[in-house]
Formats: sequence, structure tokens, C-alpha cells
Amino acid sequence: MLRAIEWILLGSGSAGAILWGVHRHRPARRAPWLLLAGAVATLAIGDVFYAYDRMPFADTAYLVMFALVALSLLQFTRGGALLVDRARLIDLVAFACAGMLVVWVFVISVDTRFQTVSPADVIGDLLLLGVAVRLVAADHRNVAAILLVTGSAGMLAGDVFYPLSGESPAAESAYVLLYLAWGLSALHPSMTGLTEPRPARLSPWRFRDTILLALSAATPPCVLIIEALSGPVRNGVVIAVTGAITLLLTITRLADAVQQHSQALTRERGLRAANTALVAAADAPAVERAVRAAVSRLLPTGSVRRVILATDDGRLSSEGLPAAPADAGTRSWWTGTAAADERTLICPLRLEPLAVARPSGGALVITGRREALTAGRDALEVLAGETALALDRITLVEAVGRRDSDLYLRAVTGNTAEIMAVVDSDHRIRYASPGLRRLTGGGDLPPLTALDDLVHSDDRAAVRRALRTEGDGTVYCALSRPDGTHVFVAMAYRDLRHDRLVQGLVVTLRPVGNSGAVTDPAPHHEHQGELPAWVNRRSARDKFRY
Repeated sequence: MLRAIEWILLGSGSAGAILWGVHRHRPARRAPWLLLAGAVATLAIGDVFYAYDRMPFADTAYLVMFALVALSLLQFTRGGALLVDRARLIDLVAFACAGMLVVWVFVISVDTRFQTVSPADVIGDLLLLGVAVRLVAADHRNVAAILLVTGSAGMLAGDVFYPLSGESPAAESAYVLLYLAWGLSALHPSMTGLTEPRPARLSPWRFRDTILLALSAATPPCVLIIEALSGPVRNGVVIAVTGAITLLLTITRLADAVQQHSQALTRERGLRAANTALVAAADAPAVERAVRAAVSRLLPTGSVRRVILATDDGRLSSEGLPAAPADAGTRSWWTGTAAADERTLICPLRLEPLAVARPSGGALVITGRREALTAGRDALEVLAGETALALDRITLVEAVGRRDSDLYLRAVTGNTAEIMAVVDSDHRIRYASPGLRRLTGGGDLPPLTALDDLVHSDDRAAVRRALRTEGDGTVYCALSRPDGTHVFVAMAYRDLRHDRLVQGLVVTLRPVGNSGAVTDPAPHHEHQGELPAWVNRRSARDKFRY
């Protein structure tokens, strides 16, 4: 009765510690820890039945415990967790199980001293210990993994020495170590690192892996045939258990390979469709639609909450996101969100395969479940590179179109007296007719000349205000000449900044009055309130000088 109470307390305390650790630390995947808690509870139930000498119920509970532990190990070693590639681990564990079966049947089982030891339990314990050791090898500083190894070693020691020692209390303490170590493993904060999402690493299928897996799967039937031909089958249970384990590992290995191949095909089809849509895109909104469609194809449904295509760093700043990573060598980086299971992935718009950022910056920003974003991180980085190429192609095509338009305009207006100019949004003169050069009395305008540089200082503020407004209009101002004289003009402007070919302001200038002396009042009476400031002052001086 006291032993049963002891196992109940140990089992409930260990399972409760695992559940509390899951609730407190909130790992990315809870399934392996919940399965481990169920395995500990089932083991405690089996130990209680064992204390009351109910062996059929105890053996059933132990079998369920091993099944739960096997499922927990599959979750711990799933692609994207601490072991980014479990293919080699599965091959080695399957071969080790087959080798232990051969050693047990033909070496250990013939010794009568080991008749009380359960070979199925020992093989299962060695399998559990091998996987736990592999977790420690992947991250030797992870305390939770070390405690899992300690508990697995305690189970192996108990299953071997407890029956050999005649059920001594010293050997029974190994099971106590199992309960304590597994319970403490979930209480340590490092338990989240065992299921933290990581990008899966695709391992190529090699011929030697095929041979190793085939030998592992064929060993249990061969051992059974040899025992059947040499006499009565004495190790039927251990052969069946080992065969089931190797079969499960083989199916898992093949399922992983099929899943990797399916994911690669899905990624290839998604990127190919995105590339086709981005090549056909003619403007930025079409690029954004293509990117959103590609994200929905590359990531699972319901895993993405927000997608932002920021074509420049100004959009990133308005969203409150950093415009550059802390490490200049990274191709993407993470930022946190309010939700515990969500993250924001920022993929800068880099020109692939040159891996240089666009001049205006920008990034593809995706918010969603971190596990899904981690699995598709490489594909999203490639998508960001293709998006940068599409945006720069559109910008280049628009620039070439504007240049051809300017060349056509220059050819048409080259021999006319029309005075006009095409001004960009930053008031830089992109094209000026020969009449403007003659009006200002100078030669060719220097590159990047601003319209403000030609306007008299008293009129610059009025011209800037007029050109910043939306729509068309007319403003009166004076232009400065190199010889110090001024010419009064009526500047009519048309707002064509949203036109695909022009993308600027078309300014037409018409001289008003006498260009040499601006005191002639005849042209100005109609628009006296719109005259530039310096003309109003000079007119008042001429009017009242007598």
C-alpha cells in the first residue's frame, strides 16, 4: 500500500510539473510535452498495478507508456524543431534497434542470468536514450534536454538492474530519478528551445541510406526465420516489438522524404507562378497583388494575419518597423508582436542574385504564426528578391518612357518659339524648350537645375506654393537674367504628375509687358493683385516719386 502511494505521488507530481511548465513557459509546440506528461501518468498507473501484483494491467499500462513516449519523441524530432534534420537519426536508431535484436537473441538470451530482464523494455529504453542524447548533442547547453537524458538513463538502469537485483530498493530508486528528472525538465525555461521553430534542412537521399534502412527493416523477419528453423521460437515478443519499432521508423523516414519532396514542389510551383505574375505586372499595385497571391500559395491557409509590401523605407517608418537589420549580412529578420505565437518577418527588397538593396529601400513584411513563417522563410526571401526586380523593372520602363517622351517633345518643339518646361515633383527641370533658354538670356541649363533658381527671390515662395497644389493654374512672377535684368512672365502650369508618361508639371511661360522696363502699366491693370512683390514696389515708387 505504501509503495502504491509512493508511485501515485511521484507520478502525479511529475505529470503536474510538466503541465505547469507548459502553462508557464508556453513552448511553440505543446504536443510533445503533453504526450510526455501522459506517458509519466501512465507509467505511474502501471507502477501502482505492479505494486498490487496486477501484472496484466501493469504490462498494458507500460505498453501505452512506450507508445506515448514514441509519439512524444516524434514531436521532439519533427522537422523545424531543435533537430532540423532527423533523417540521419532515424537511420541510425533503426539500425541500432536491429543490431540490439541480433545481440539479444543470439548472445544475451542464451545466458540464464538475464531471463528476468524484459528485452522489449531494454530496447525501448535504449531507443529513448539515443534520441535524448541526440537532443543534447544538438544543444549541449539545454538543461531540459540533459534532464531528459538523465530520466531516460534512470529508466534503462531500472529495467535492467531492478529484476537482476531481486527488486532491491537501491535499483528501484532509478525509477524515482526518472520521475524527478522528467518533471524538472519541463520546469526549466530551456524547455522552449526543444520545440522552437527552425528552418528545416533538406538532406539529399543517398544510396547508403537506402541500404541501411533496408537492412534495419529486414533484420527482424530474418531473425524470426533463423529461430524458427533452429528450434522453438523463444524470443517472439522481442522480435515483434523490434519489428514494430523498425517499421515505424522506416515509415517515418519515408514520410519525411515524401513531405520534403511535396514541400519543395509546392515552393517551386508557388515561386514560378509568382515570377510569371511579377513579370506581367505593369505597375506597383499589380506587383502588390501578385505578392499577396504568392504568399497565400507559399504559406498554409490561416497562418498569415498581415502582408505589407513597403516599396520604400518611408512606408516602413510609418508602420513603426526598422528599415535596416542589426546585422547587415542577414537577408531577413524578426520582430515581436503582441500575440505569443505570432512573429513579424521582414524581408528587405534585395536584387537577386546580386544581393544588393534597392536604392529606395523597402521590404516585404509578413505577420503570422512563427512556425509557418520559419518553414517558408527561404521562399519568402526569394519572393522579396523577385519583387525588387519587378519594381526596378517597372521604374526603369517608366524612366525610359519619360526619356522617349522628352526626346519626342524636344524634336517637336526644337524650332518653335513656345516657351515651356517639364518640371519633376522636386521642382527640378527635366526638359526646357529653346525658348526658355533664350528668355533667360543664358545657354543650356545645368543638370538638376531647379525652377526656383530662375525665379526672382521675392517670388519664389509664391511659385513654390502654386506648384505644390494639386491641379492646374497660373502664377505671375519675374525671372532673373545673368546680366541682372528681369523679365515678367505669366507661368501657366498643368499638373501631370499622375500621368504615366509625363509624371511631372508642364509649365508654359508667356512674357508680359516690356521685358526691358516693367513700368508699362497697360498689361498689368487687369492682374494688378497678382503682380510679383518687386514689381508692385517699383510701380509704387514710380507712381509717387513726384
